[in-house]
This record gives sequence, structure tokens and C-alpha cells, in this order.
Amino acid sequence: MSNNVKSISVGYNPVNKSKVFSSGDYISGRVTLELVNDCKIDSLCVKLKGKAEVKWTEHYGKTVVVYHNKEKYFSIKQFIIQEKQGNNTVGPGCHVYPFTFQIPDQELPSSFKGSNGKILYTLEANLSRSMRLDCKAKAEFTVVHKANLKSDPLLMTPQHSFTDKKMKLFTSGTVGMDVNIERTGFHQGEGIKVVASIQNKSSRDIKPKYCLYRKYSYFAKGKRKVETKDILKEVGEVIPPSADQTVTRIITIPSTTCVSILNCNIIKAEYRLRVYLDVKYASDPEIKFPIVILPASQGPDEEQPFVPPAYGFEAFAGGTSFQQNPTAFGPSAPPPPYGTYGMYPSLSDFSGKS
Repeated sequence: MSNNVKSISVGYNPVNKSKVFSSGDYISGRVTLELVNDCKIDSLCVKLKGKAEVKWTEHYGKTVVVYHNKEKYFSIKQFIIQEKQGNNTVGPGCHVYPFTFQIPDQELPSSFKGSNGKILYTLEANLSRSMRLDCKAKAEFTVVHKANLKSDPLLMTPQHSFTDKKMKLFTSGTVGMDVNIERTGFHQGEGIKVVASIQNKSSRDIKPKYCLYRKYSYFAKGKRKVETKDILKEVGEVIPPSADQTVTRIITIPSTTCVSILNCNIIKAEYRLRVYLDVKYASDPEIKFPIVILPASQGPDEEQPFVPPAYGFEAFAGGTSFQQNPTAFGPSAPPPPYGTYGMYPSLSDFSGKS
């Protein structure tokens, strides 16, 4: 770090046990500046920012095309030390500057990081001095979209589907299944109750199988980049030939699974539950259900509403759960220019794994 500035950092105080925020919440924190000697400061500010960005490359022969898109949600700046306001000389030692922002009360997608895109919410501190490079620090915080089963009637909609298939080649007869799940929306860590009435009128044993998988989609320049990954697989008991059985299975969504993201124009995180019958020497009949994953349900002591302080450092004293970034400083490359792109419609007719 150059000359008088030993370090600069920015951090925030969590408002609940899960350390997540939602639109409309207040976020309080502090900028910590450590100086070796007297330092003349032009300005010291902190920004609250939210954005989504996607980027990937594709090869067409010898041509490489970069697909990039960006969506900006908000950028709010507070000056701690303002330019041209008297003598802005700060003495040596550790200086702590508290701040409070309100996250804009608007439709915001949840925080997300994938291989080709991200949705980030950050606090950024910037120290500006004459004839020197700016010193910067950054801390990320997590935003989760406010959603629950009562917020959208579609989330409570039961799902039902059936399929049957005539066996060929090495297997004779037919197999079929009639499958129900109680709704469309489920919380992280919750179990999906799957009830399947299975008819095995074939000449072979069959097994019901279950697969929960994710589908991430990224959009830029009219193109879509898709990646899918299985989250979990489970296998049921064998159903012998000429048997009809109703089987119930609880498929538990891992608590670490990313919530569904359906309200971002350039990134979507979607989920499907695939129920299928494993039949040897035959293609497997299958049913797919769209699943919306919501944030984990919160207990009565989870939410601790935050009242913004009027002023002063008292609100931050004794904050043992204070979240802070490692010391950060020096210049950083500016983000690529924000382009204006068209809105992408909801895609329900995509090819491939759906």
C-alpha cells in the first residue's frame, strides 16, 4: 500500500442468523481506514451495488465469439469524506466510519454464481487522493428474493401426469405409471412427496427411479447458454412382472441447493424432478415435473428487524458477527460498459433436457 495508507476494508453487520438480506432491508456497516501518517484525502465514499453479468465464448472454426451481457439493479453512493469540504487531512491510526443503506425495495433476483454468470450484491469503499491511485475495498453480501408458498398460488398447485409404454424387442407387454406431487414450490431442505401408481404388465422386473436436476440458462446477444447437472438420484424397490403397486417416496431437496431464479432477464436457475421406470433392454418411460425451490423456511427467531441508527458508532459496538472482506486496496479495472439489451421471454419450449 502506498505511503500513508496502511489498509482499507469494508464490512457489514448481519441482520439474521442466515446472514441474508432482501429488498427493502437496511444494511449497516463500517469502513475501516488505517493510516501510518497524516493523510490528505480528496474523498472517501462507499457504494451499495447490485448487478447481474454473463459471459462465455464460442468457437466457430477459427473465429472466437464472446457473448457478454450485464444487468444493473442499483448503485447508491454515500460520501463519508466529501471533496472540497474544508481541510480533509486525517491523522495516523485506525479510523472507523459507520454507514447505513436501505436496499431498494424492488424486484431483485437472489444472489447467484455459476460457471458462465453471476448475480452479485456488494459494498465498495473508495479512497481518493490527489495524484495517487485510488485505494479500494469490497465486500459481497447475499440477497435472497422474497418468496413463500403464499406469495404465488401457482406454487401451491398440485402436479399430476401419467405415461404408459408398449415394450419391444427383448421385453413384451406394457408398463405405465401415474404420478402425483402435492405442489410446485418447495423450500430448501424440504421433502417432495412423490406418489406413483405403477403398472408392470411386462415380462421383466422394473424399478422406479428419481432424479432431481438443475438447469442454468444464460442469455446474451440473442443466444442462450445452457448447463444441466443432476443434484440427486434415488432408486425404489423392484416391481415384479404382472404387478400393480402404489409407491410413495420422499425426495429431500439438499439445503445447499441454490434457490430458483426466475426474475432475472439474463440468468435463470430452474429445476426438474424426473420420475422414470428402469426397464432392461428398453427405453425408460419418464415424467418430468418443474420444481420451484424457495429459501429455507425461517423460524420465529430467524428474522431480526433492523432499525437504522440515527448517527454515531454505538450501533456497531460489540458486533461479534461483523462480516468483513480481507484488506483490499489498489486500482481495479472498471467493469465493461453496460449495454442495452432486449428482454428475454420465458422459455418453455427449449430443446434438450427440459
